[in-house]
Amino acid sequence: MDFPEHFLWGAATASYQIEGGGLQEGRGECIWHRFSHTPGKVLNGDTGDVACDHLHRYREDVALMAELGLDAYRFSISWPRVLPAGTGATNAAGLDFYDRLVDALLEVNIRPFVTLYHWDLPQALQDQGGWENPASVQWFADYTGLMAQRLGDRVKDWITINEPWVIAFLGNFTGEHAPGKQDLRAAYQVAHHLLLAHAAAIPVIRAAVPDARAGITLNVNYIDAATDSEADQQAARRQDGYVARWFLDPLYRGQYPQDMVDWLGDTLSGIDLAAVSAATVPTDFLGINYYTRNTVAHADEGPFQTKMITHAGSLYTEMGWEVYPDGLRRLLIRLHEDYAPGAIYITENGAAFEDPPPANGVIEDPLRVAYLEAHFEAASQAIAAGVPLKGYFVWSLLDNFEWAYGYSKRFGIIYVDYETQRRVLKRSALYLQRVIRGEV
Repeated sequence: MDFPEHFLWGAATASYQIEGGGLQEGRGECIWHRFSHTPGKVLNGDTGDVACDHLHRYREDVALMAELGLDAYRFSISWPRVLPAGTGATNAAGLDFYDRLVDALLEVNIRPFVTLYHWDLPQALQDQGGWENPASVQWFADYTGLMAQRLGDRVKDWITINEPWVIAFLGNFTGEHAPGKQDLRAAYQVAHHLLLAHAAAIPVIRAAVPDARAGITLNVNYIDAATDSEADQQAARRQDGYVARWFLDPLYRGQYPQDMVDWLGDTLSGIDLAAVSAATVPTDFLGINYYTRNTVAHADEGPFQTKMITHAGSLYTEMGWEVYPDGLRRLLIRLHEDYAPGAIYITENGAAFEDPPPANGVIEDPLRVAYLEAHFEAASQAIAAGVPLKGYFVWSLLDNFEWAYGYSKRFGIIYVDYETQRRVLKRSALYLQRVIRGEV
């Protein structure tokens, strides 16, 4: 594998998945607190109340990052930890925590990448309509201003929103995620306001941090048609429009994809589609979260008339996601050719596998090592093809609260014993360490 000299290697986390702390120290309730405390919403009734207790153990976690040699660490701010009601009065304890975390990272020369929104909307704002409410654009801009002014003297790398597709559609269409709605029209309202909120936040970041590097992160799978039939080819096109182009086209072309607008029809009523032209506000990079391939066939039912096909000969992770490294190479080349972002970061990539107990002070996770190795190679090939890939963040630094799956899926390169909070390096962490050192 061949990576540029200043290529960034990092790991990523999200606030609700690791911090814990419940509603202590002035933190307000978020939609995931409400959702996870609602019976039947999360596997085994798990919640993020304790998670990895990163709120109190961050120094130990930063020391592990330094041991691995990470260049950068991507983490998210808990909006209700710093603004308990979402707007108005700030929480000094929450702001102080992020000050301490940033300082601890800089002390060991790890570059902080801050994600402003990774799904934990203050419940007080959800009670006012959440992201369906047009006021959410200003709520987010004000929150962004608070954090940019507070951390901008030390933090230069900013991600506005993580995976707007997941927020909109898993949260408001399928109901698998908080706030648990099942309303396709509402989901498109949410998606629209997320794009406008991103557009509003970028100039706020730049005003507070003139030397900022700012962007957004999208989840994008590689999409194949199940067959060469016209019906399957069109189904794959719709899936790509649903997940990828609905966000990429506004960000880089200033408009929604017309084929999807035509397909959705009255579902989009009430949305000022032309307003999305604001989403082309200049950014410094595009973040991509890549995990798998979707193989798509036509279906007679469903709003998009699509169904996913599995491959008998493929390896699948514990999430049921196909391991398909070449999809990363193909996706990066496609993004470069079709949208030409000035820089791309892989802001998440990793896999959930069932890990054995620790042995001799380490956890052997050969499937995860092989997964990372193959995807690193795919990224290297994309760079050789001209893609401006600048960095790679493994998901995740720690085993953590995996949303509706609770603690049943482990993505971490560091094992967490949730009973004792003991951290144990996995072989995949040591593999990443060797990659960073240039030993492989």
